[in-house]
Amino acid sequence: MKVKGLIKSITQQVSCTLAVMFFVVFSAQALFVSPPKDPMPFIQQIFSQATQISEKQGDPLIWTIYKEDVVIGYAFETNDLAKIPAYSGEPVNMLVAISPEGIYLGAKVLEHHEPIILAGIPESKLFKFTDQYDGLSVSDRLKVGGNNKEGVIHIDGLSGATVTVMVMNVAITKAATKVARSLGIIKANQDIIQPMSTVYPDVYQEADWQILVGDGSIRKLSLSRKTVDQAFVGTKVEHIEEATEEQKEDLFAEIYFAQVDIPTVGRNLLGESEYQWLMASLKEGEHAIVMLGNGYSYKGSGYVRGGIFDRIQILQNGDAFAFRDLDYNRVTDIYIEGAPTFHEMSLFIVRAQHEFNPGIDWQLELLVRRQLGAIESLFTSFKGDYHTLEKYVDRPPLIYPVPELTLTQEVWQEKNVEVMVLLILMAVLLATLFFQDVLVRYPTFLHNFRHVFLVITVVFIGWAWGGQLSIVNVFTFLKAFMSDFSWDLFLLDPVIFILWGAAAVTIMLWGRAVYCGWLCPFGALQELLNVFARYIKIPQIEPPFAVHERLWAIKYLILLALFGLSLDSLALAEQYAEIEPFKTTFLLNFDREWPFILWALLLLFINLFNRKFFCRYLCPLGAALSTGNNVRLFNWLKRRPECGQPCKTCAKECEIQAIHPDGTINMRECHYCLDCQVTYFNDEKCPPLKKLARKKARYKETEIEAINVA
Repeated sequence: MKVKGLIKSITQQVSCTLAVMFFVVFSAQALFVSPPKDPMPFIQQIFSQATQISEKQGDPLIWTIYKEDVVIGYAFETNDLAKIPAYSGEPVNMLVAISPEGIYLGAKVLEHHEPIILAGIPESKLFKFTDQYDGLSVSDRLKVGGNNKEGVIHIDGLSGATVTVMVMNVAITKAATKVARSLGIIKANQDIIQPMSTVYPDVYQEADWQILVGDGSIRKLSLSRKTVDQAFVGTKVEHIEEATEEQKEDLFAEIYFAQVDIPTVGRNLLGESEYQWLMASLKEGEHAIVMLGNGYSYKGSGYVRGGIFDRIQILQNGDAFAFRDLDYNRVTDIYIEGAPTFHEMSLFIVRAQHEFNPGIDWQLELLVRRQLGAIESLFTSFKGDYHTLEKYVDRPPLIYPVPELTLTQEVWQEKNVEVMVLLILMAVLLATLFFQDVLVRYPTFLHNFRHVFLVITVVFIGWAWGGQLSIVNVFTFLKAFMSDFSWDLFLLDPVIFILWGAAAVTIMLWGRAVYCGWLCPFGALQELLNVFARYIKIPQIEPPFAVHERLWAIKYLILLALFGLSLDSLALAEQYAEIEPFKTTFLLNFDREWPFILWALLLLFINLFNRKFFCRYLCPLGAALSTGNNVRLFNWLKRRPECGQPCKTCAKECEIQAIHPDGTINMRECHYCLDCQVTYFNDEKCPPLKKLARKKARYKETEIEAINVA
């Protein structure tokens, strides 16, 4: 009667469990992936004042949005520019809109295949995540979560979907950067950056013309007529204004130029009073350049007609700027000793908006034009280099930009503490397994050590780091393996990657038992709760072994069903994989719809009466891991010939019933708690050892009696 009642109780538990399971998965089914969205309504919503939207065109592909004839923004899809796989192995396609100044005006999700979002996190949270970009700049460094760093703007992540939103952030910023660079909104990164230098205001040395020209304080651009003629060879104006053979070596143009807000240059050239006048007239960020010329006029006449000097410009860092008439001052005389006579002498002010850096080399470019007709003309240019001497300027150290990290590198760098702690835990676990025969001889220490390890697994690996493996990880790996495999998809979560590595190693050496018994957060949580339940004397319900071993089959049937679904749709398989309460418990911390919470709590409640009920009978991940049991290299759980026949001590004490009545350990079901090994080496608990001890004692007594008789 007791056996029948027990079987009836277990049957009711399983029926109730399966009923809730199907209720949960059908609730999840209602949250199916939404179809792709048309970007045009979003563009019209973001640019409500638009009067015209161009076709998506160009390289990169963008929409240009107009109000009348004025461009008011640009829009593009991330899949056209930065197609980066997310958690599901597929990219999240988003519409991104920016202003002509490079300000984010909006980001909208158009399509995704992230069942981790839909099966536990409403899409509204995903859309709210993209709202954080509004008002930020394309030139900003944006990062999801993490520690505060100078120059980085941090965006709030999305609990339970960290990998997804990190990939979304990289897709948005990379795509926006490509567009902004193609449109000239931002400049391409330079290899080395020279911060703004400053001229030493008090460094002065009296010098004559020869000294300043000789040390490079004053530079010269000198052109002969032969040089100019050679520059026009092969053009339509090759023979126009061409010099004769006798004129080839004649001077065409000679221009001396220098930066005269440098005291040694300016005070010697202009004289003290003119230099002081110049420095008083310069505003912050402005500099002054003197040009002294003979021959071809560097001024030309364009500044008279249009206010611009169209024959000269300054080149620095890839930028070029010309001078206007308001930047020009005529130099009437120079006072330095030994200077030649010049036909043109001018002073040009470099305005602050040009961001001229006196610490970086620059060039004077002279444009020489030859007229082909009344309207048509051709020109060529000649350049003279200028390098400011070290003694004149304070140059801050060069900034060597840190190489741009990939998303994977950023994630591992940010998670370096978790990675180090987890690796230490793995090393401790491996040491425990290698020296298990020693540790099991100290049962009190081993049990306390195991409980502490399980607490760390639950609190840190589970709740703090979200390191709960799932059957969905297995399906994702299989799908990636059968298509375009890339390690980047799996390296995006360092904790999960290390745990999978640990699971793979331990499966090969000891089988599925180590991960399920030591590293699975939900399994550890169940075991700790059951330990507490036993401590407060909650009665335990264990089915007869015949029933128990048939219940094992349920998890393998669930695994086969989920695998079949994954072949058709990974998203659908993940929704039905909600039979695993892992996401509810550890990734979302019970912050989701009530059916999911009820399912997780029900499993934990049943566990109070039957240790690790979910792991033993329902876990598809455990079933998947146990399929690798045949490749196990070692079998370090020791047994004796008496185990099972007649001794059944270990079988009765195994709290997950992984030991068969005949004494063999089913390594597909074992969780490697080592309790059987504690008994194996304990001569006060193990009957064969006790029997052997009694024999030794009787033999010793016999020897003593024999000695006494003799």
